Amino acid sequence: MTDAPTDTTTADCAPSANDVSQATDRASWLQTIDDIGEEAGYFQTLGAKHWAYFVDESPILLVTFETVDAIRENSTQLPSGDAIARKHGWSHLCIIADGDTWYRDPAVYRFFDRQVDDAFFEDFNSVVFYGAGMGGYAACAYSVTAPGATVLAISPRATLDPARTGWDKRDMMHRRLEFKSRYGFAPDMTEGAGQVFLVFDPDVAADAMHATLFARPWVTALHTWRLKDQVEPELSQMGVLPLLIEAAAAGILSPKSFARLWRARRKHVPYLKTLLALAKSTKHPNREFKICNNVTRRLNAPVFRQRLMELEAERRKP
Repeated sequence: MTDAPTDTTTADCAPSANDVSQATDRASWLQTIDDIGEEAGYFQTLGAKHWAYFVDESPILLVTFETVDAIRENSTQLPSGDAIARKHGWSHLCIIADGDTWYRDPAVYRFFDRQVDDAFFEDFNSVVFYGAGMGGYAACAYSVTAPGATVLAISPRATLDPARTGWDKRDMMHRRLEFKSRYGFAPDMTEGAGQVFLVFDPDVAADAMHATLFARPWVTALHTWRLKDQVEPELSQMGVLPLLIEAAAAGILSPKSFARLWRARRKHVPYLKTLLALAKSTKHPNREFKICNNVTRRLNAPVFRQRLMELEAERRKP
């Protein structure tokens, strides 16, 4: 077990280790997370912009890749993976990034090298790597250190190396990061993984093109039509995201099980509003009518009921 770092910035008056949600600044937050890590596992500084937060609970390990800003937006100010892990009594390793680092840091490489040298991942019966966007890239790239692990990556990039993905005009300012050395090209790093699941909206051309770079026998694409670049938050609001992670940990995630979970969109009003707006923008009143009629029969949805009444009135006109 790695010792907690000695260079973590501390505050004069940090909240108790059980009350990290009350941390008012980064210094007190770091100190409190450090205290929690010391009690349950460790909290280790990795270079200037990364930390490793580990809670040791059971032979099932969830590995997540998150950012400081996203974590501090949580009501608990703990990593999102922490809630899922605590619910099931799992162990949890979170690699925390300060900003859009894409986890491209020799200190992070060395951390995962040490896990391999110490046979860290071999102590667990089940290992799941999870991340979205930048974190999805990292989940795939570092899964190579845990042979047999399951990877669940939402809208992952294969790389930002312009020589390989110059067609992707997103994240232009981060292309200067180095993606050609160790752990660089994520699709190659998935070799040795048990199963890799890529969850993305094929309507987002760049995400679909990245997915083609991952094409391997062990990689399965799971499509979330109409969610665009909001796949993770929308799946979370639907209550589907934790179920996907649970299924991955249990080894039962598949296109069939995903299809059952994905049906939750039929009750998710923001998703249904997207469908309605699309039908309206493309001037398909019959499609609008079908959507509104279906939704109002199943849900209490005033917006759809009002639109249905308008469409019915239009149909009655000479």
